[in-house]
Amino acid sequence: MRGSSPHRKSHDSNDVSMNTLNRTTNTDEEAQLLGTQGTRISDDILSLHRRRGRRPGLWSLLRGPEPPRVHAIRPMFPTLQNIPPRLLASVKTDKKILLVAALLVWFIIFAASLTSQLPVKDAAGEYVLNLDCVDTLWKRNNECGIDGVNCRPFGNRTFAFRCPAKCSDVRILNPHHVGSTDVNYRSLVIGSGPYRGDSFICGSALHAGIINDAKGGCGRVSLVGRHGSFASSKHHGIDSVAFDSYFPLSFTVASDDSYRCSADPRSSLLFISVIVTVALAIFSATPRIFFPIFIIIFAHVSFVSDPPQASHLNVTVLPDHISMFAKRLLPAIFIALFVYRKIVKRTLSGITAQFEKALFWLGGFWIGALSNYTFDWIPLARLTAHDLQHQPGAKLALAIIIIILVVIIVGQAYAFWLEGRLPRYLRLYGFFITAILVCLAIPGVNLRIHHYILALLLLPGTSLQTRPSLLYQGILLGLFVNGVARWDFDSVLQTSEALRGDALLESSIPVSYWPNISASAEGLVATFQWVPPAKNYDGVSVLVNDVERSRIFSDDEQDWILKRFEWSRPPSLEANEYFRWAFLKNGRTLDYSKAGTLFGNGTWEPESLN
Repeated sequence: MRGSSPHRKSHDSNDVSMNTLNRTTNTDEEAQLLGTQGTRISDDILSLHRRRGRRPGLWSLLRGPEPPRVHAIRPMFPTLQNIPPRLLASVKTDKKILLVAALLVWFIIFAASLTSQLPVKDAAGEYVLNLDCVDTLWKRNNECGIDGVNCRPFGNRTFAFRCPAKCSDVRILNPHHVGSTDVNYRSLVIGSGPYRGDSFICGSALHAGIINDAKGGCGRVSLVGRHGSFASSKHHGIDSVAFDSYFPLSFTVASDDSYRCSADPRSSLLFISVIVTVALAIFSATPRIFFPIFIIIFAHVSFVSDPPQASHLNVTVLPDHISMFAKRLLPAIFIALFVYRKIVKRTLSGITAQFEKALFWLGGFWIGALSNYTFDWIPLARLTAHDLQHQPGAKLALAIIIIILVVIIVGQAYAFWLEGRLPRYLRLYGFFITAILVCLAIPGVNLRIHHYILALLLLPGTSLQTRPSLLYQGILLGLFVNGVARWDFDSVLQTSEALRGDALLESSIPVSYWPNISASAEGLVATFQWVPPAKNYDGVSVLVNDVERSRIFSDDEQDWILKRFEWSRPPSLEANEYFRWAFLKNGRTLDYSKAGTLFGNGTWEPESLN
């Protein structure tokens, strides 16, 4: 540090002065960089204080100590941490050529590994179908139509499939009807083989031990038609759901050695990407190394660790992933450029703690980018009132997260106060809060703070050169990358319909009368009727064992009191049957009721109205 400001103080975890720091390292090239850029940053802060002067009262208190104490990381074992930049400096080759060569090697290995996702054919010459973790053979509620006509064939069909890794952690997030129960927040696997048609195929293959969760895998699905009972069991970390009645579509999964199936490349590619980014972080002293690291991690998330969902039952996921990567990377780079100039550059400029930068900043970057692994254990899938109320552990998790955030915010605010920059950031976050309040007041839309938005809101609070700031900034950058690469730039303002997805509509539900049940030698007949609906409803949809069996409409001349649904079954059938109904409105099916049960002995238990 030059002697132009001997009175200035510096602050880090060891509370050492900038003068002391530079007396220790001023013979080192990287320390000279720290001295030059650190002086520029701290001089800016001091000149700001001198121009504005002191104001009495609260404002003077918020402006922090005089003179300000500028943070700078004093490296532990500085000689050791300066070895990588010195080694690089001793190489006579142009450093840009070395950077291009490193990136080219990474790209070749990365692209070669992705060739495992190219189309594959089985022994019969048919393409192997790529499945997503949530793919099923049967659609939800009544989307398969009357008697499942839109989901045929039910049997006499087989196909080879390939599943990605990490399907065991995939859960349904909205209630799914299974007989008398509504299952939620668990893997949707019904039965133990055969599996019910609405089970996750990849989850069923995991449960059966056909594929590996860490590497994914391939197998063969065989549709076996109607099956009478589905037992529950726990295998390979998946606890399947029981269903004690029949379903028109069921399937089995089995190994198929007639074709070669490459493993999911995410484990090997993670090692390659981490090694390359660590090398870039420890050998480069310029903060501009942020950009190649950003692109590598963005590509890793887009193609490997948490790729976006591809088209249904495709033969290769690569075209979809390449298209979505190209679509999302360009705007993400523009945002990254702004974040670099305003935030990252200040944090990384002049830092000589190369290994600590790699550990805290780059390590945090990877932690955030791999949030589908690192934060997946937190029982809070979505920040919605329904999830907070019904997901086990969600309220406690939210409370702990809020406490941690408060502690971090207080610590960062104190660090800004020491540097004399707290008022500027209070104004910035005051603007953010005002914008959020304005968005909340806009009618007809809901404010949705996606995690990429949350990262952008919190990143300005990390523009400090402290070890905690390195970690926080890295995590937030990773969350931004994961959010955009996986889910795209979803709008911060969304309609209720867009947010709902397949969640409940909280609509009215038909109320049934007690059924008329008659038994004879030919079997049992149950006749159902309902309380007349309001005029704004078009009719009623009927599910039996989670399959739509009838739609009764109210737009004809027949009086509603005469409308009925008759269900018959042969005397040989002794299984329980489960009945649900929902209103039809404007071509749409609303929420279904709880299940009423027609037991095998012909007795009836009505649906719950709660």
